[in-house]
Amino acid sequence: MDGSQPAYDTPGYRSTGLRAPLHAPVDFALGLTEARGPRFSPAHFPPLADLTHAEGGEAPKGEALGQRIIVAGRVSDEDGRAVAGAMIELWQANAAGRYHHPTDQHDAPLDPHFRGAGRVFTDPRGEYRFLTVRPGSYPWRNHENAWRPSHIHFSLFGPGFAQRLITQMYFEGDPLLSYDPIFNSVPDRAARERLVARFEIGLTEPEWALGYRFDIVLRGRRETPQEG
Repeated sequence: MDGSQPAYDTPGYRSTGLRAPLHAPVDFALGLTEARGPRFSPAHFPPLADLTHAEGGEAPKGEALGQRIIVAGRVSDEDGRAVAGAMIELWQANAAGRYHHPTDQHDAPLDPHFRGAGRVFTDPRGEYRFLTVRPGSYPWRNHENAWRPSHIHFSLFGPGFAQRLITQMYFEGDPLLSYDPIFNSVPDRAARERLVARFEIGLTEPEWALGYRFDIVLRGRRETPQEG
């Protein structure tokens, strides 16, 4: 559907001017490689569905600071069929709005108990679930007084390269959404709303964590928009 995906070059999102292709993409028929591979297995890529603990190595024992949240959803194809065995990689800032990465020099505290990265696989019903903390907003110098809304990055591998998706999940009611050129690079309003996770009381665990639902569609008319 027109307007459901961001343009390669979006003036408000400054870095797209440096990485946008100068020529139109080349269309080609899918071969066996694109349609049937690659395949990823939990045996080779161990899941990490609880991001609130970063034990191991030099990380001390303890729990991440911030509001605990449960994120769950279903991954489907363009016909609504469940995509089982899809690998979902996740990364995000901590509750203070800082990534556990040496290039992030934002003046916000690092959390020694939070690395901000995880991995889950969809079950036979196409469903996934993980536990984390709600990420904080952070400045990003795209324009004057620019702040990113709270968001979580998703990278999905379906059954083949044609079902690859990199996107971001936002939170309903975030006042920064209307100012964010990345979120608003998706022209169609209904498509943008597919990037927003919804609070769900049924996913919320009493006295423990708030629940948010984020369903994802790979390819097709209601495809979840790509976002880098």
